[in-house]
Amino acid sequence: MQKIKKMFLFFILISFCKVSVFAQTDETYEKLGIFVDIMEIINANYVLETKPKSLVVNAIKGMVGSLDPFSQYMEEKAYKDMQTETDGSYGGIGLRIMMKNANLTVVSPLPGTPAYKAGILPEDRIIKINGKSTVGMSRDKAVDIMRGKVGKKVKLTISRGRDNKEIDFELVREKIKIETVESTVLDGNVAYVRLTEFNSQSADDIQKVLLNCESQNMKALILDLRNNPGGLLESALKIISMFMSERKLVLTTKGPDQDSKKEYFTEGGGVFFDLPIVILVNKGSASASEIVSGAMQDFKRALIVGSNTFGKGSVQTVFPLSDGTALRLTTAKYYLPSGCPIDRSNEKEAKNGITPDINVDVTIEEEIKLYANADVLFKKDKDTKKGLKDNNLEDKALNKALEIIRGNKVMETIEASRVLSTLHKKK
Repeated sequence: MQKIKKMFLFFILISFCKVSVFAQTDETYEKLGIFVDIMEIINANYVLETKPKSLVVNAIKGMVGSLDPFSQYMEEKAYKDMQTETDGSYGGIGLRIMMKNANLTVVSPLPGTPAYKAGILPEDRIIKINGKSTVGMSRDKAVDIMRGKVGKKVKLTISRGRDNKEIDFELVREKIKIETVESTVLDGNVAYVRLTEFNSQSADDIQKVLLNCESQNMKALILDLRNNPGGLLESALKIISMFMSERKLVLTTKGPDQDSKKEYFTEGGGVFFDLPIVILVNKGSASASEIVSGAMQDFKRALIVGSNTFGKGSVQTVFPLSDGTALRLTTAKYYLPSGCPIDRSNEKEAKNGITPDINVDVTIEEEIKLYANADVLFKKDKDTKKGLKDNNLEDKALNKALEIIRGNKVMETIEASRVLSTLHKKK
């Protein structure tokens, strides 16, 4: 153990020399000494056998986990899983999750996946997986359990809403292949495009879809970003640029020092710069979804309809490490063209995320039904669509968007909502 202690102290000293952000104070070194002493006591006296490596790994996870819900130390398997997910397919149930207030919380289910079809909702708290409590369980561990062999079952118990209603789900893993763009042309030549995630192909896919819709005499666009958990910043910037005629500052990231400030601009010359646009959002819209909706709102380029977004306004940078593990670290915050941070864009009301121009309240029961029938709009079968109406299932946000577009009142409503917003802020 003495050898381990010396090696660990040497490692720490080298790390401190290499990383200037640590304050090299006597107090810091003293606490590091206490840390090593505790490891030594545990190894010598704990009732069960321990592994020094596991203790160090758990200490690292604890350190990183104390920073914020998005920073994460990824062991080798978790890092590989993340890379696999980025490639676009894996065996699982289709949930995006994060730690929120020490709870495993759903950011959003991916459309068409087992979790989505079963009716799991954003902000549901996962309290059991396969009958085992998630108290103290890391996000990595939860993801590892939920993913696996296609065809095998996963049992989830979730807690929903303020009354903490517990609901059990038995899901069968499927091959999760993320198709990010779906589209159709609705009556009145309104293009309806649903984007489920921002990946490397999303911008190109949307442009192809819109060019096809244009050939069908497209008059306006509804871009549905509900339950879109985000993805690549580059993809979000390209999508915004499609709808902008000029080069404009669209996003600023600010980190711990002035040198970390970065500015991102639209490209200008967008093909669809004069197309009337309504963007649909809800509490499952996060990160890149909030960049697109927030920037388009600030530019008065689109009308935002729905409910407040998730409020995930920070930049995570992945630092690969020499042993095959990686550190995903929050390195900056996102600021919209107006200067508002995404994670708290409405300071007066202390609301997270993007506040829509037109708020549309949807009950949990309505949301569950909408999830279960989300693909109906993309089906050609008229009887299926008629069945949706017969079941009294109304997509209030979509219907509100269509009402405004068909009345040729997109720009008028944008201007009116901005006036109301300005008056509200002055109160």
